[in-house]
Amino acid sequence: MKRQLYTITVIVLSFVLFSCRSAKKLYEKGRYDEAVELAAKKLQKDPDDAGLLATLRSAYRYAVEDHEARIRANAESNSEMKWEWNYYEYLALQRMYDAIHRVPDVYSIVLPENYTSYLVIYADKAADTRFDRGLAFMQHSDKQSYRNAYREFQAVLNFRPADREAVLKMNEVFEYAVTNVVVLPMQRDGGYVYSSYGLGQPNLDDQLISQLQQNSGNEFVRFYSAWDARSRRIRVDNEITMQFVNMDLGRVFDNHETRKVTRKVVVKETVYRPDSVVREYANVQATITTTNRSLRSAATLQVIVRDENGRRIWTDTYSSAHNWSTRFSQYTGDERALSEEDKQQINRRKDFPPSENDMIKCMVDEIGNNAMYGLRSYFNRKS
Repeated sequence: MKRQLYTITVIVLSFVLFSCRSAKKLYEKGRYDEAVELAAKKLQKDPDDAGLLATLRSAYRYAVEDHEARIRANAESNSEMKWEWNYYEYLALQRMYDAIHRVPDVYSIVLPENYTSYLVIYADKAADTRFDRGLAFMQHSDKQSYRNAYREFQAVLNFRPADREAVLKMNEVFEYAVTNVVVLPMQRDGGYVYSSYGLGQPNLDDQLISQLQQNSGNEFVRFYSAWDARSRRIRVDNEITMQFVNMDLGRVFDNHETRKVTRKVVVKETVYRPDSVVREYANVQATITTTNRSLRSAATLQVIVRDENGRRIWTDTYSSAHNWSTRFSQYTGDERALSEEDKQQINRRKDFPPSENDMIKCMVDEIGNNAMYGLRSYFNRKS
């Protein structure tokens, strides 16, 4: 029992010493804000820890000095962002105040300053600055400027979440900032077998639209089907056309290998007595023909992106191949010449090639995924 009590005591003391050393280590590295918050958290459990209290008081003093120095420097700056910079300085100071305020015994000793009023003032000034920047970007009347304006009005809400005018402006500029992309129905010219695929299956263009709508990777790009864009009267900025420039389902190709096998077998057996048997041997032959049957299919899709004037601005091709093969054997001649391995190969059930729909589905699925990633990458680079 004493040994267990001793072990528990050592663990508790080690934890306390580790906590103190951790806060002190942050303090010694000049990470005063972190040292204050960690020390305050530990003091919630043990407000009488003199070492931690001393670390917190020193760290808080130096942290305040650092932040106030940066606040003064920012105030003298000519940058319009100085209000926002100082907002975040006061936010850091307020975070330390809140951490200490949660420990009443420590709060009454350190007496940190409450910076709430400063946060209100500087949040308002930062919001005004961001709003004015958004209006300035709108004057340029180009898509990138509208996107910049959208982000400025979005930033306003970080400082004034209930700013209705900023929300209205965000909605207004978004309509000009967004690129509306219409995916046209798949072209199936040339009589490719793909035109017969998909009874009861979604088309590649429908699958592609669905995937891009769910994960476009760009907040300023929206994808629509031709019907959806027309019915909703969406402004069309880009059009995507797709066409299989190749859909070769190939043909079965056989490669034959022939080999002869010979084996000595008993052809006659004469029994004179139980212990006297005379056997006559002869060579028997068989010819084994092994067929290696293969089928290779290939497809290539061309994707073209055009601007609102019909000019080609990007194109790429995506290819896929489907390979199938099987192997089987047959023989002529005397079956007795065959080994067990030969018999297994000969008796093996013949595999039949996949259906055209199955091959097309495999290739279309692979091409569709690659096309989706390619288009998403292109429109992300474009933004």
